[in-house]
Amino acid sequence: MAYWLMKSEPDEFSISDLKRLGTARWDGVRNYQARNFLRAMKIGDAFFFYHSSCPEPGIAGIGTIARAAYPDPTALDPDSHYFDAKASAEKNPWSAIDVAFESLFTQVLGLGYLKQQSALEQLPLVQKGSRLSVMPVTAEQWAAILALR
Repeated sequence: MAYWLMKSEPDEFSISDLKRLGTARWDGVRNYQARNFLRAMKIGDAFFFYHSSCPEPGIAGIGTIARAAYPDPTALDPDSHYFDAKASAEKNPWSAIDVAFESLFTQVLGLGYLKQQSALEQLPLVQKGSRLSVMPVTAEQWAAILALR
């Protein structure tokens, strides 16, 4: 099993939304490196659900991958914020996955707090200039974050 961290703006899609739905599509990723990470995910992999661009950015819970990567339908939908005019049904460069709810943290693990943890200094999330919305997490980093709850 691999571990990941995925970011979402909570006013668009939050861990509470995923809890309510049980499973949902994770779409709209428009960065090639992040897309490649989506494509590397396997059913059963776990991820930290990170709330970004909000008053308290941080890790809010855990989810799992419920369906491996498939073509992102939002790229073909002209009414979608994620529409890509260059994409077609035959050649869609973007991928989506389905995710399932696992757990909600009682308290968000804030970015400032995560940056203070020496065990996480190599985590791309805490490194200066890292803006990826999807990133791998090592088993050691996963365990260190779980220990902070």
